[in-house]
Amino acid sequence: MMLESPENTRRVLTFLALLAASLIGLLLLPPIHQDQNYHDFADQRTILGIPHFWNVVSNLLFIAVGAAGVVQFRRDAAIALLFLAILMTGFGSAYYHLDPNDQTLFWDRLPMAIAFMTILAMAVAERLDAKTGAILLWPLIAIGVLSILLWRWTGDLRLYGWVQFFPCLVLPVLFLRFPPIYSCTSYWLIAAALYVLAKLFEFNDGAIYSVGSILSGHTLKHVAAAAACFAILRHFQKRQPIRVASA
Repeated sequence: MMLESPENTRRVLTFLALLAASLIGLLLLPPIHQDQNYHDFADQRTILGIPHFWNVVSNLLFIAVGAAGVVQFRRDAAIALLFLAILMTGFGSAYYHLDPNDQTLFWDRLPMAIAFMTILAMAVAERLDAKTGAILLWPLIAIGVLSILLWRWTGDLRLYGWVQFFPCLVLPVLFLRFPPIYSCTSYWLIAAALYVLAKLFEFNDGAIYSVGSILSGHTLKHVAAAAACFAILRHFQKRQPIRVASA
């Protein structure tokens, strides 16, 4: 792999060392098992014969955004893969919420893991080194898939926790430390803010539902997370290469 400069080589090696160290560090943690209370969502209503109606149908937002991205960027494999994962997240999450349990949750988390890892590889390509990001895409996706399979086989969520939260720690550093090669960075920032909002909604599922019993926090989580995906879609729709003036 040819890199542009010794400084760029150092940055890439530092990132790879951090990635490897964080994965090895998982071995120092005790196994993490799925809390079965996770499946006990606040809104249990059946409407039009659909159990947990709003938690199910709110996934149509992921399907819509994912389908739009796949159609528009079908000739760009990495971007199309990201939006295919978002599309399948909509189907997987709807399937899970029809009957919440560990077996159905597998199909919810599998496409999400692929989406998280694809976003990480894209961020590396845009901010750190394009070739490194392209090379890491498939190994990172393999880690994402493996994290879900390990949970299915062993009940241990440590690697899936890394898949979900390592990008949350690394992406802000990449975006704050390194200059962009494309315009419209603001859409990534909007997506990050919406993702944080989605997690807040998720953690306050019952408290939000207790206010009038209209919508639960988990349903609003879907809305905010789908809006974050839409912000990412807008980034790819509007971005332009940034040309650096010669000295």
